[in-house]
Order: sequence, then structure tokens, then C-alpha cells
Amino acid sequence: MSDSLLEILYQDDYLVVINKPSGLLVHRTQLASQETDAVVQRLNAQLNKWVYPVHRLDRGTSGALVLAFDANTAKLLAEQFSQSQVEKYYLCLVRGHTESRGTIDYPLAKLNENKGKSRFKIEGTEKEAVTHYKKIEGFVLNQAVSKYDTTRCCLVEVKTEQGRKHQIRRHFKHIRFPLIGDTRYGCRHHNKLFRRLGLEQRLMLHAKTLAFKHPVTGHQLDCKASLPDGFKQTLDYLKSHTRP
Repeated sequence: MSDSLLEILYQDDYLVVINKPSGLLVHRTQLASQETDAVVQRLNAQLNKWVYPVHRLDRGTSGALVLAFDANTAKLLAEQFSQSQVEKYYLCLVRGHTESRGTIDYPLAKLNENKGKSRFKIEGTEKEAVTHYKKIEGFVLNQAVSKYDTTRCCLVEVKTEQGRKHQIRRHFKHIRFPLIGDTRYGCRHHNKLFRRLGLEQRLMLHAKTLAFKHPVTGHQLDCKASLPDGFKQTLDYLKSHTRP
């Protein structure tokens, strides 16, 4: 297990909010049974107390994540998430230039992901999924990619109404603006270019804000997670190399 301490954004007797690093599982799963490092195990050691996961972030996603110190608090928090009472804002870097604002209203079905077989939707499992976005800044690099002479990408702020599995990643793939660094739903040409440029090799998705009502005190909590250095360095590169 890593000795790296997790950044604490908020903590009291009932819950803790951390800034999860990219590449770290929230908890160990059957699909990653060989992993010994995860948020739950690391916090158990760091805080010397048991923590209960309330929601999840994909392994590659960084940012604000809340965990509870007892089962009842975890249950109350989970109810807020399931009832879409939690405000979640993300930053992501996507291929191309999106509209200045938009809403993706596209139900998501479960995917058959049996190892060694192509993924396909399981009919009848569709659930409502709505994602709102706002373009923050666009970039154009003098780098050829695929059949294009230049590389276009943009930084986008995202707000989800639900928390479906891979909702942001699948929604932006659906509108043909996949996330940079997404090895499952992304564009291999752009991912290869970012590797060649020596930029951060990760899913470019960060949970920047988590706002919710404290399940015990009733106070409103608004937790903000700063961007990791690698994400910031990638943005700095894009800003300094983009065409006017």
C-alpha cells in the first residue's frame, strides 16, 4: 500500500471529503482483486478508523469524494446521491470544440462487458441520464492528428443530474467529443498524440466541486478540489502552444 497521504478537503465526526488522485481505486473489486491500494484502505490507515464509501469516481478520475465514518451516515448520504440532491461539477478536456453550452439528454443502458467480447448495450436497461456542459476554453495545436492538419480540444465544465456509470465519458463520446486520455471511449489518435508530446497520461476528468447537505447537522457543505499538477501542466502546455 502507498504511504502517500490523501488530501483532506473536509472532515468531522461523521464524514470526510478527500481530493482523490487519478489512478487510485475507491475500493478493491473483483475486477481488480490483485490491487492492494485503494482509497478505503489508505484512509483506514491514514485516519486510523473505518470509512464507508458513499459514491464512486472512476479509477482515472481525480477530485472530490465523500466517505462516511458510520453506516447510518453512509446510508443518508447515499440517499442524497440517489435522489440527485448532490451538486457535482467536473472539469474535463475533450477532443474538438464543443458548443459554448449544451445539455446531453441520452439514457444510458448497461453494457455487456464480458472479457474477450465486444461491448454491447443490454436492451431494456436504459436509465435517464442528463449532463449539462459549458465550454471554458478552446485550444488549437499545430500538430497533425489522424486526417487533420491541426489538433483541436477544449476544456469543459460539466454538471451531471445523475451519477450513472461512466456517464460523462459515454455522453461526450455520444456527441463525438470524447475525453482526452480515455482508453475505453476515447480517440486513440488524440491519446497517442498526447503521449508523444509527453503530456499527462491519465483520464482528463476531475471532480472539482461536491456540494451537499450534511446528513446530521443539516449544514450545506461546498467542497472544492484543486486540479492535480499533471492536469494543470497539460493545460499550461495547451495555452502556451495554441494558435492565436
